[in-house]
Amino acid sequence: MVSAIRNRNIWLLVLPMLLVLAIFVYPLLEIFRQSLTNFVLPGDHGLDNYKWFFGNEVQITILIRTLVVSLLVAVICLILGFPYAYLMTLVGTRMRLVLLAVILLPFWTSLIVRLYAWVILLQPSGPLTKFLTAIGLGDLHILGTTWGVAIGSIQVLLPFLILPLYASLSSIDRRLMTAAESLGARPSSAFIRIYLPLATPGMLAGGTLVFVFMLGFYFTPAFLGSTRNSLISQQIVVQIQRVLAFGRAGAMALVLLILALGILGIVALFTKGLTKSLGIGGESE
Repeated sequence: MVSAIRNRNIWLLVLPMLLVLAIFVYPLLEIFRQSLTNFVLPGDHGLDNYKWFFGNEVQITILIRTLVVSLLVAVICLILGFPYAYLMTLVGTRMRLVLLAVILLPFWTSLIVRLYAWVILLQPSGPLTKFLTAIGLGDLHILGTTWGVAIGSIQVLLPFLILPLYASLSSIDRRLMTAAESLGARPSSAFIRIYLPLATPGMLAGGTLVFVFMLGFYFTPAFLGSTRNSLISQQIVVQIQRVLAFGRAGAMALVLLILALGILGIVALFTKGLTKSLGIGGESE
């Protein structure tokens, strides 16, 4: 009886959020309907928008590029963000607040302003390009390239990795490492064999979050990229604004959505198996 009342109270707590999320069901259904009913060519019908997408080598190349860039951004964010999040678990409360403020600082500035700042930094006559040329890397052109998109995206998405990763790392009992060291393990061995496996679920969660965000990113690729290295989000906008092919855009958006959900499902299953093997996150008796 007590368990039933507790479960009902939990559902009451999440009901407002479920109602908010339900608002987005109609646009998704409309996109799906458009992908099956709105066509560019008079003779098209049924799944022809999807056949056009999967039969178009250019679109498949752009989709693969989107996946590669998203993975690259997620990996670099993880490499940069893990030491930062780990440091936040070691310092005192005052220093932790300073580090947290540094992470939250970009949220206080408009995304458009930050992107224009990156345009100034990455342009051929910009300070970053001049610095790279001065240290002997040659006359580099970063703006309008995939690396330019990656650099801007990393700066925007890095807080979305650090914050959940810090929450995960702060829940790890550091006494496990102390116990391992007291039994003769070197600090580096204790970190690699004990701490890193326990931190892996948080790393996967943060990396997956950045990866999925990057799949649908539009403004950063539009500002810092070019048509030669466009991502799938830019192609969706092109189909809507220039070609008025709402059905093709809907098909592309649904393919991207299914791909993101599939990746989330695979990561969730892997994380569940990992946490079960590590004996964490289980239900209490």
